Amino acid sequence: MRALSPLSLGARAAGLALLLGVGALLPAPAQPPGPVAGAVLVADVEGAIGPATARHVERALAQAAERAAPLVVLRMDTPGGLSDSMREIIKAILASPVPVATYVSPSGARAASAGTYILYASHVAAMAPGTNLGAATPVRVGGGLPLPGGGAPGRPGTPPGEDAPGDPAPLPPGDAMERKAVNDAVAYIRALADLRGRNAEWAERAVREAASLPANEALAENVIDLSPPTLTALLGGVDGRTVQVLGEPVVLATAGAAVEMLEPSWQIRALAILTNPNVAFILLMIGVYGLIFEFSNPGSIGPGVIGAICLLLGLYALNMLPLDYAGLGLLLLGLAFMVAEAFTPTFGVLGIGGLVAFVFGASILLDSDSPEFRIAWQIIAGSAVASAALLALVLGFALRAQRRAVTTGAVELTGAPATVIEWDDGHGYVRARGERWQARGAGAFEPGAQVRVTGVDGLTLRIEDPGGQAKGEQP
Repeated sequence: MRALSPLSLGARAAGLALLLGVGALLPAPAQPPGPVAGAVLVADVEGAIGPATARHVERALAQAAERAAPLVVLRMDTPGGLSDSMREIIKAILASPVPVATYVSPSGARAASAGTYILYASHVAAMAPGTNLGAATPVRVGGGLPLPGGGAPGRPGTPPGEDAPGDPAPLPPGDAMERKAVNDAVAYIRALADLRGRNAEWAERAVREAASLPANEALAENVIDLSPPTLTALLGGVDGRTVQVLGEPVVLATAGAAVEMLEPSWQIRALAILTNPNVAFILLMIGVYGLIFEFSNPGSIGPGVIGAICLLLGLYALNMLPLDYAGLGLLLLGLAFMVAEAFTPTFGVLGIGGLVAFVFGASILLDSDSPEFRIAWQIIAGSAVASAALLALVLGFALRAQRRAVTTGAVELTGAPATVIEWDDGHGYVRARGERWQARGAGAFEPGAQVRVTGVDGLTLRIEDPGGQAKGEQP
Protein backbone atom coordinates (compact mmCIF):
# COMPACT_ATOMS: atom_id res chain seq x y z
CA MET A 1 0.00 0.00 0.00
CA ARG A 2 1.34 3.43 -0.93
CA ALA A 3 1.86 5.86 1.97
CA LEU A 4 0.23 9.27 1.77
CA SER A 5 2.51 12.23 1.47
CA PRO A 6 2.50 15.01 4.09
CA LEU A 7 0.99 17.31 1.45
CA SER A 8 -1.93 14.96 0.87
CA LEU A 9 -2.53 14.60 4.58
CA GLY A 10 -2.57 18.37 5.01
CA ALA A 11 -5.04 18.82 2.16
CA ARG A 12 -7.42 16.29 3.63
CA ALA A 13 -7.21 17.84 7.07
CA ALA A 14 -7.96 21.26 5.60
CA GLY A 15 -10.98 19.89 3.74
CA LEU A 16 -12.32 18.29 6.92
CA ALA A 17 -11.89 21.54 8.85
CA LEU A 18 -13.74 23.41 6.08
CA LEU A 19 -16.66 20.99 6.23
CA LEU A 20 -16.87 21.29 10.02
CA GLY A 21 -16.85 25.06 9.76
CA VAL A 22 -19.64 25.10 7.19
CA GLY A 23 -21.65 22.68 9.35
CA ALA A 24 -21.29 24.98 12.32
CA LEU A 25 -22.74 27.86 10.28
CA LEU A 26 -25.83 25.87 9.26
CA PRO A 27 -28.97 26.42 11.37
CA ALA A 28 -29.65 23.80 14.03
CA PRO A 29 -32.63 21.50 13.44
CA ALA A 30 -35.89 22.83 14.84
CA GLN A 31 -36.70 21.62 18.35
CA PRO A 32 -40.24 21.26 19.64
CA PRO A 33 -41.23 24.29 21.69
CA GLY A 34 -40.81 23.79 25.43
CA PRO A 35 -42.90 25.15 28.30
CA VAL A 36 -43.28 28.93 28.27
CA ALA A 37 -42.19 30.49 31.57
CA GLY A 38 -45.00 32.40 33.26
CA ALA A 39 -47.62 31.22 30.76
CA VAL A 40 -51.27 30.79 31.62
CA LEU A 41 -52.24 27.14 31.08
CA VAL A 42 -55.55 26.45 29.32
CA ALA A 43 -57.24 23.02 29.43
CA ASP A 44 -60.48 22.27 27.61
CA VAL A 45 -63.29 20.52 29.49
CA GLU A 46 -65.64 19.43 26.72
CA GLY A 47 -68.42 16.88 26.60
CA ALA A 48 -69.60 14.67 29.43
CA ILE A 49 -67.48 14.80 32.55
CA GLY A 50 -66.04 11.38 33.27
CA PRO A 51 -62.84 9.68 34.46
CA ALA A 52 -60.81 10.95 31.48
CA THR A 53 -61.90 14.55 32.15
CA ALA A 54 -60.87 14.26 35.80
CA ARG A 55 -57.43 12.92 34.83
CA HIS A 56 -56.97 15.72 32.29
CA VAL A 57 -57.79 18.44 34.83
CA GLU A 58 -55.61 16.87 37.52
CA ARG A 59 -52.71 16.68 35.05
CA ALA A 60 -53.19 20.33 34.07
CA LEU A 61 -53.17 21.47 37.70
CA ALA A 62 -50.10 19.37 38.48
CA GLN A 63 -48.17 20.88 35.54
CA ALA A 64 -49.26 24.37 36.54
CA ALA A 65 -47.91 23.81 40.06
CA GLU A 66 -44.58 22.53 38.67
CA ARG A 67 -44.18 25.59 36.41
CA ALA A 68 -45.51 28.08 38.97
CA ALA A 69 -48.05 29.28 36.39
CA PRO A 70 -49.98 32.44 37.31
CA LEU A 71 -53.36 30.88 36.40
CA VAL A 72 -55.06 27.77 35.03
CA VAL A 73 -58.10 28.31 32.81
CA LEU A 74 -60.61 25.48 32.39
CA ARG A 75 -62.45 26.31 29.17
CA MET A 76 -65.75 24.51 29.68
CA ASP A 77 -68.64 23.27 27.59
CA THR A 78 -70.38 20.34 29.28
CA PRO A 79 -73.88 18.91 29.74
CA GLY A 80 -72.85 17.31 33.04
CA GLY A 81 -71.46 13.93 33.91
CA LEU A 82 -70.53 11.54 36.68
CA SER A 83 -70.64 12.60 40.32
CA ASP A 84 -67.40 10.86 41.28
CA SER A 85 -65.45 12.50 38.46
CA MET A 86 -66.96 15.92 39.29
CA ARG A 87 -65.89 15.61 42.92
CA GLU A 88 -62.38 14.55 41.92
CA ILE A 89 -62.07 17.71 39.82
CA ILE A 90 -63.39 19.92 42.62
CA LYS A 91 -61.01 18.37 45.15
CA ALA A 92 -58.10 19.01 42.79
CA ILE A 93 -59.18 22.66 42.35
CA LEU A 94 -59.54 23.23 46.10
CA ALA A 95 -56.11 21.68 46.74
CA SER A 96 -54.36 23.49 43.88
CA PRO A 97 -51.63 26.02 44.79
CA VAL A 98 -52.33 27.73 41.45
CA PRO A 99 -55.52 29.80 41.00
CA VAL A 100 -58.12 28.23 38.70
CA ALA A 101 -60.53 30.12 36.47
CA THR A 102 -63.41 28.25 34.85
CA TYR A 103 -64.49 29.96 31.65
CA VAL A 104 -67.68 28.79 29.92
CA SER A 105 -66.84 29.41 26.27
CA PRO A 106 -67.46 29.90 23.37
CA SER A 107 -70.90 31.42 22.89
CA GLY A 108 -73.49 28.68 22.91
CA ALA A 109 -71.55 26.59 25.43
CA ARG A 110 -72.98 25.59 28.80
CA ALA A 111 -71.92 24.53 32.28
CA ALA A 112 -74.93 22.38 33.09
CA SER A 113 -75.31 20.09 36.09
CA ALA A 114 -71.79 18.96 37.13
CA GLY A 115 -70.30 21.97 35.33
CA THR A 116 -72.20 24.30 37.69
CA TYR A 117 -70.52 22.74 40.72
CA ILE A 118 -67.07 23.07 39.14
CA LEU A 119 -67.80 26.68 38.22
CA TYR A 120 -68.75 27.46 41.83
CA ALA A 121 -65.59 25.75 43.13
CA SER A 122 -63.20 27.76 40.94
CA HIS A 123 -61.31 30.79 42.20
CA VAL A 124 -62.65 32.77 39.22
CA ALA A 125 -65.96 32.01 37.51
CA ALA A 126 -66.50 33.50 34.05
CA MET A 127 -68.94 32.97 31.22
CA ALA A 128 -68.83 34.25 27.66
CA PRO A 129 -71.95 36.05 26.42
CA GLY A 130 -74.52 33.62 25.04
CA THR A 131 -73.69 30.81 27.47
CA ASN A 132 -75.68 29.35 30.37
CA LEU A 133 -75.30 27.33 33.57
CA GLY A 134 -77.52 25.50 36.05
CA ALA A 135 -79.87 22.50 36.05
CA ALA A 136 -77.83 20.92 38.83
CA THR A 137 -80.52 18.66 40.27
CA PRO A 138 -79.04 15.34 41.43
CA VAL A 139 -80.35 12.02 40.19
CA ARG A 140 -79.95 8.66 41.84
CA VAL A 141 -77.05 6.53 40.74
CA GLY A 142 -75.71 3.34 42.25
CA GLY A 143 -78.27 3.09 45.04
CA GLY A 144 -78.66 6.75 45.93
CA LEU A 145 -75.30 8.37 45.26
CA PRO A 146 -75.85 11.89 43.91
CA LEU A 147 -75.06 12.46 40.29
CA PRO A 148 -75.71 15.93 38.89
CA GLY A 149 -77.95 15.29 35.95
CA GLY A 150 -79.36 17.52 33.29
CA GLY A 151 -82.94 18.68 33.04
CA ALA A 152 -85.65 19.20 35.59
CA PRO A 153 -87.18 15.99 36.94
CA GLY A 154 -90.87 15.67 36.44
CA ARG A 155 -90.84 17.87 33.33
CA PRO A 156 -90.14 15.62 30.34
CA GLY A 157 -88.73 17.25 27.27
CA THR A 158 -86.65 19.85 29.11
CA PRO A 159 -83.13 19.62 27.64
CA PRO A 160 -80.24 19.37 30.10
CA GLY A 161 -79.05 22.83 31.09
CA GLU A 162 -82.33 24.55 30.13
CA ASP A 163 -85.45 25.31 32.12
CA ALA A 164 -89.04 24.86 31.09
CA PRO A 165 -90.91 28.08 30.35
CA GLY A 166 -92.03 29.97 33.42
CA ASP A 167 -90.82 29.74 36.97
CA PRO A 168 -89.18 26.44 37.87
CA ALA A 169 -91.47 24.22 39.89
CA PRO A 170 -90.15 22.67 43.09
CA LEU A 171 -89.25 19.04 43.01
CA PRO A 172 -91.83 16.57 44.35
CA PRO A 173 -91.07 15.26 47.82
CA GLY A 174 -89.93 11.89 46.48
CA ASP A 175 -88.69 9.08 48.66
CA ALA A 176 -86.08 9.23 51.39
CA MET A 177 -83.18 8.45 49.06
CA GLU A 178 -84.15 11.26 46.66
CA ARG A 179 -84.41 13.78 49.49
CA LYS A 180 -81.11 12.58 50.88
CA ALA A 181 -79.37 13.03 47.51
CA VAL A 182 -80.88 16.52 47.01
CA ASN A 183 -79.97 17.69 50.50
CA ASP A 184 -76.44 16.39 50.13
CA ALA A 185 -76.03 18.23 46.80
CA VAL A 186 -77.50 21.44 48.28
CA ALA A 187 -75.08 21.37 51.20
CA TYR A 188 -72.18 20.72 48.84
CA ILE A 189 -72.88 23.57 46.43
CA ARG A 190 -73.73 26.02 49.25
CA ALA A 191 -70.38 25.23 50.87
CA LEU A 192 -68.64 26.02 47.56
CA ALA A 193 -70.64 29.23 47.19
CA ASP A 194 -69.71 30.39 50.72
CA LEU A 195 -66.07 29.54 50.08
CA ARG A 196 -65.92 31.75 46.98
CA GLY A 197 -68.38 34.45 48.11
CA ARG A 198 -70.97 33.70 45.43
CA ASN A 199 -74.76 33.58 45.44
CA ALA A 200 -75.62 30.58 47.63
CA GLU A 201 -79.40 31.09 47.39
CA TRP A 202 -79.43 30.72 43.62
CA ALA A 203 -77.07 27.75 43.90
CA GLU A 204 -79.64 26.01 46.08
CA ARG A 205 -82.36 26.80 43.53
CA ALA A 206 -80.20 25.28 40.80
CA VAL A 207 -80.17 22.05 42.80
CA ARG A 208 -83.71 21.93 44.19
CA GLU A 209 -85.54 23.44 41.20
CA ALA A 210 -83.10 22.73 38.32
CA ALA A 211 -82.91 26.50 37.71
CA SER A 212 -80.70 27.84 34.90
CA LEU A 213 -79.27 31.27 34.08
CA PRO A 214 -77.75 32.91 31.00
CA ALA A 215 -74.41 34.67 31.37
CA ASN A 216 -75.75 38.24 31.77
CA GLU A 217 -78.20 37.26 34.53
CA ALA A 218 -75.58 35.10 36.25
CA LEU A 219 -73.30 38.14 36.40
CA ALA A 220 -76.09 40.35 37.77
CA GLU A 221 -76.96 37.81 40.49
CA ASN A 222 -73.35 37.33 41.66
CA VAL A 223 -73.20 33.76 40.41
CA ILE A 224 -70.11 34.49 38.30
CA ASP A 225 -67.36 37.11 38.53
CA LEU A 226 -67.23 38.44 34.97
CA SER A 227 -68.48 37.82 31.43
CA PRO A 228 -65.61 38.39 28.97
CA PRO A 229 -66.16 37.68 25.28
CA THR A 230 -62.68 36.21 24.69
CA LEU A 231 -59.89 34.48 26.59
CA THR A 232 -57.69 37.58 26.20
CA ALA A 233 -60.44 39.70 27.73
CA LEU A 234 -60.68 37.21 30.60
CA LEU A 235 -56.95 37.50 31.36
CA GLY A 236 -57.16 41.27 31.24
CA GLY A 237 -60.29 41.33 33.37
CA VAL A 238 -58.85 39.25 36.22
CA ASP A 239 -55.47 41.01 36.26
CA GLY A 240 -54.94 42.54 39.68
CA ARG A 241 -57.83 40.61 41.25
CA THR A 242 -57.15 39.06 44.69
CA VAL A 243 -58.30 35.48 45.23
CA GLN A 244 -57.93 33.09 48.15
CA VAL A 245 -55.68 30.15 47.34
CA LEU A 246 -55.29 27.57 50.11
CA GLY A 247 -56.37 30.23 52.59
CA GLU A 248 -53.82 32.81 51.44
CA PRO A 249 -54.56 35.92 49.33
CA VAL A 250 -53.01 35.82 45.85
CA VAL A 251 -53.00 38.76 43.42
CA LEU A 252 -53.42 37.65 39.82
CA ALA A 253 -50.96 39.05 37.27
CA THR A 254 -52.28 37.87 33.92
CA ALA A 255 -52.45 40.95 31.65
CA GLY A 256 -50.42 40.23 28.54
CA ALA A 257 -49.38 36.79 29.80
CA ALA A 258 -48.53 34.10 27.28
CA VAL A 259 -51.14 31.36 26.84
CA GLU A 260 -50.26 27.66 26.51
CA MET A 261 -52.82 25.04 25.56
CA LEU A 262 -52.58 21.70 27.33
CA GLU A 263 -53.75 18.89 25.08
CA PRO A 264 -54.82 15.56 26.62
CA SER A 265 -52.07 12.94 26.65
CA TRP A 266 -52.47 9.73 24.68
CA GLN A 267 -53.23 7.89 27.93
CA ILE A 268 -56.11 10.27 28.66
CA ARG A 269 -57.39 9.99 25.09
CA ALA A 270 -57.28 6.20 25.38
CA LEU A 271 -59.10 6.38 28.72
CA ALA A 272 -61.76 8.60 27.15
CA ILE A 273 -62.31 5.98 24.45
CA LEU A 274 -62.35 3.06 26.87
CA THR A 275 -64.81 4.73 29.26
CA ASN A 276 -67.28 5.29 26.46
CA PRO A 277 -70.06 2.91 27.57
CA ASN A 278 -70.61 1.59 24.06
CA VAL A 279 -66.91 0.84 23.59
CA ALA A 280 -66.69 -0.81 27.02
CA PHE A 281 -69.72 -2.99 26.23
CA ILE A 282 -68.35 -4.03 22.83
CA LEU A 283 -64.96 -4.89 24.38
CA LEU A 284 -66.74 -7.00 26.99
CA MET A 285 -68.68 -8.88 24.31
CA ILE A 286 -65.57 -9.47 22.17
CA GLY A 287 -63.76 -10.74 25.23
CA VAL A 288 -66.48 -13.18 26.25
CA TYR A 289 -67.01 -14.59 22.76
CA GLY A 290 -63.26 -14.78 22.15
CA LEU A 291 -62.84 -16.97 25.23
CA ILE A 292 -65.85 -19.09 24.22
CA PHE A 293 -64.31 -19.78 20.79
CA GLU A 294 -60.96 -20.55 22.41
CA PHE A 295 -62.46 -23.04 24.87
CA SER A 296 -64.54 -24.70 22.14
CA ASN A 297 -61.47 -24.96 19.85
CA PRO A 298 -58.47 -25.44 22.16
CA GLY A 299 -55.16 -24.47 20.64
CA SER A 300 -56.47 -21.80 18.26
CA ILE A 301 -54.65 -19.21 20.48
CA GLY A 302 -55.78 -16.11 18.54
CA PRO A 303 -59.36 -15.86 19.87
CA GLY A 304 -58.15 -16.54 23.41
CA VAL A 305 -55.47 -13.83 23.32
CA ILE A 306 -57.75 -11.22 21.77
CA GLY A 307 -60.64 -12.22 24.03
CA ALA A 308 -58.57 -12.02 27.24
CA ILE A 309 -57.21 -8.56 26.35
CA CYS A 310 -60.62 -7.19 25.37
CA LEU A 311 -62.29 -8.70 28.45
CA LEU A 312 -59.76 -7.10 30.81
CA LEU A 313 -60.06 -3.73 29.06
CA GLY A 314 -63.85 -3.92 29.16
CA LEU A 315 -63.92 -4.81 32.87
CA TYR A 316 -61.43 -2.00 33.61
CA ALA A 317 -63.66 0.51 31.81
CA LEU A 318 -66.84 -0.75 33.50
CA ASN A 319 -65.12 -0.48 36.88
CA MET A 320 -64.69 3.26 36.28
CA LEU A 321 -68.33 3.75 35.25
CA PRO A 322 -71.52 3.68 37.38
CA LEU A 323 -71.99 -0.06 37.06
CA ASP A 324 -75.23 -1.79 38.08
CA TYR A 325 -74.22 -5.21 39.40
CA ALA A 326 -77.69 -6.65 38.84
CA GLY A 327 -77.36 -5.72 35.17
CA LEU A 328 -73.89 -7.25 35.01
CA GLY A 329 -75.20 -10.43 36.65
CA LEU A 330 -78.07 -10.73 34.15
CA LEU A 331 -75.70 -10.08 31.25
CA LEU A 332 -73.24 -12.78 32.34
CA LEU A 333 -76.11 -15.18 33.13
CA GLY A 334 -77.54 -14.66 29.66
CA LEU A 335 -74.16 -15.35 28.06
CA ALA A 336 -73.72 -18.45 30.23
CA PHE A 337 -77.14 -19.78 29.16
CA MET A 338 -76.34 -19.23 25.49
CA VAL A 339 -72.99 -20.98 25.87
CA ALA A 340 -74.70 -23.87 27.68
CA GLU A 341 -77.15 -24.10 24.76
CA ALA A 342 -74.19 -24.48 22.42
CA PHE A 343 -72.64 -27.34 24.39
CA THR A 344 -75.82 -28.98 25.76
CA PRO A 345 -78.55 -28.37 23.18
CA THR A 346 -81.97 -27.94 24.80
CA PHE A 347 -83.59 -26.91 21.50
CA GLY A 348 -83.94 -23.25 22.48
CA VAL A 349 -84.94 -23.30 26.16
CA LEU A 350 -81.58 -22.17 27.53
CA GLY A 351 -80.82 -20.10 24.46
CA ILE A 352 -84.01 -18.02 24.46
CA GLY A 353 -83.83 -17.54 28.23
CA GLY A 354 -80.22 -16.44 27.88
CA LEU A 355 -81.10 -13.99 25.12
CA VAL A 356 -83.83 -12.38 27.27
CA ALA A 357 -81.50 -12.12 30.28
CA PHE A 358 -78.79 -10.67 28.02
CA VAL A 359 -81.02 -7.87 26.69
CA PHE A 360 -82.36 -6.93 30.13
CA GLY A 361 -78.87 -7.01 31.65
CA ALA A 362 -77.38 -4.85 28.91
CA SER A 363 -80.18 -2.28 29.21
CA ILE A 364 -79.54 -1.73 32.94
CA LEU A 365 -75.80 -2.41 32.96
CA LEU A 366 -74.90 1.25 33.57
CA ASP A 367 -76.89 3.07 36.24
CA SER A 368 -76.84 6.62 34.87
CA ASP A 369 -79.47 9.11 33.75
CA SER A 370 -76.89 10.92 31.61
CA PRO A 371 -77.31 9.91 27.95
CA GLU A 372 -73.53 10.07 27.48
CA PHE A 373 -73.08 7.30 30.04
CA ARG A 374 -75.74 4.87 28.86
CA ILE A 375 -75.32 2.07 26.34
CA ALA A 376 -77.02 2.93 23.07
CA TRP A 377 -80.02 0.79 22.21
CA GLN A 378 -78.56 0.29 18.75
CA ILE A 379 -75.52 -1.41 20.30
CA ILE A 380 -77.71 -3.57 22.55
CA ALA A 381 -79.98 -4.53 19.66
CA GLY A 382 -77.01 -5.32 17.40
CA SER A 383 -75.40 -7.51 20.05
CA ALA A 384 -78.70 -9.28 20.72
CA VAL A 385 -79.24 -9.94 17.00
CA ALA A 386 -75.68 -11.25 16.64
CA SER A 387 -76.15 -13.52 19.66
CA ALA A 388 -79.51 -14.71 18.34
CA ALA A 389 -77.95 -15.47 14.96
CA LEU A 390 -75.18 -17.45 16.63
CA LEU A 391 -77.77 -19.25 18.73
CA ALA A 392 -79.85 -20.10 15.65
CA LEU A 393 -76.71 -21.40 13.95
CA VAL A 394 -75.94 -23.64 16.92
CA LEU A 395 -79.53 -24.91 17.05
CA GLY A 396 -79.43 -25.62 13.32
CA PHE A 397 -76.26 -27.67 13.74
CA ALA A 398 -77.88 -29.55 16.64
CA LEU A 399 -80.99 -30.41 14.63
CA ARG A 400 -78.98 -31.52 11.60
CA ALA A 401 -76.72 -33.62 13.82
CA GLN A 402 -79.75 -35.31 15.37
CA ARG A 403 -81.20 -36.22 11.97
CA ARG A 404 -77.90 -37.36 10.47
CA ALA A 405 -77.25 -41.09 10.25
CA VAL A 406 -74.75 -42.59 12.67
CA THR A 407 -71.32 -42.88 11.05
CA THR A 408 -69.21 -44.41 13.83
CA GLY A 409 -69.39 -47.09 16.53
CA ALA A 410 -71.21 -50.39 16.88
CA VAL A 411 -74.53 -48.99 15.68
CA GLU A 412 -73.01 -47.95 12.37
CA LEU A 413 -71.43 -51.42 11.84
CA THR A 414 -74.67 -53.26 12.47
CA GLY A 415 -76.11 -54.26 9.10
CA ALA A 416 -72.90 -53.40 7.24
CA PRO A 417 -71.61 -55.85 4.58
CA ALA A 418 -68.40 -57.80 5.22
CA THR A 419 -66.14 -60.18 3.30
CA VAL A 420 -64.86 -63.39 4.84
CA ILE A 421 -61.06 -63.59 4.88
CA GLU A 422 -60.65 -66.94 6.61
CA TRP A 423 -63.03 -69.14 8.58
CA ASP A 424 -62.80 -72.21 10.80
CA ASP A 425 -65.47 -73.81 12.98
CA GLY A 426 -67.65 -70.77 13.61
CA HIS A 427 -64.75 -68.30 14.06
CA GLY A 428 -62.54 -66.41 11.71
CA TYR A 429 -61.71 -63.04 10.22
CA VAL A 430 -63.70 -60.72 7.99
CA ARG A 431 -63.09 -57.32 6.36
CA ALA A 432 -65.70 -54.65 7.15
CA ARG A 433 -65.46 -50.96 6.38
CA GLY A 434 -61.90 -51.51 5.14
CA GLU A 435 -60.70 -53.03 8.40
CA ARG A 436 -59.86 -56.60 9.49
CA TRP A 437 -62.11 -57.85 12.30
CA GLN A 438 -62.48 -61.02 14.33
CA ALA A 439 -65.87 -62.57 13.68
CA ARG A 440 -68.05 -65.43 14.77
CA GLY A 441 -71.21 -66.94 13.40
CA ALA A 442 -73.15 -70.14 12.98
CA GLY A 443 -72.25 -72.33 10.07
CA ALA A 444 -69.33 -72.49 7.67
CA PHE A 445 -68.30 -69.69 5.30
CA GLU A 446 -65.90 -69.85 2.42
CA PRO A 447 -63.14 -67.24 2.08
CA GLY A 448 -64.43 -64.40 -0.12
CA ALA A 449 -68.06 -64.98 0.86
CA GLN A 450 -70.21 -61.89 1.38
CA VAL A 451 -71.86 -61.74 4.79
CA ARG A 452 -73.72 -59.20 6.93
CA VAL A 453 -72.80 -57.88 10.39
CA THR A 454 -75.59 -58.42 12.91
CA GLY A 455 -73.90 -57.03 16.02
CA VAL A 456 -70.69 -56.26 17.86
CA ASP A 457 -69.39 -57.97 21.01
CA GLY A 458 -66.37 -55.95 22.12
CA LEU A 459 -63.94 -56.34 19.23
CA THR A 460 -65.69 -59.31 17.64
CA LEU A 461 -68.36 -59.05 14.98
CA ARG A 462 -71.39 -61.33 14.76
CA ILE A 463 -72.12 -62.22 11.16
CA GLU A 464 -74.70 -64.08 9.13
CA ASP A 465 -75.49 -64.86 5.56
CA PRO A 466 -76.96 -61.85 3.71
CA GLY A 467 -80.06 -63.91 3.13
CA GLY A 468 -80.53 -64.17 6.87
CA GLN A 469 -79.28 -67.79 7.13
CA ALA A 470 -75.70 -68.90 7.66
CA LYS A 471 -74.31 -71.82 5.63
CA GLY A 472 -74.63 -75.11 7.35
CA GLU A 473 -77.79 -74.11 9.29
CA GLN A 474 -80.80 -76.41 8.99
CA PRO A 475 -84.05 -74.72 7.95
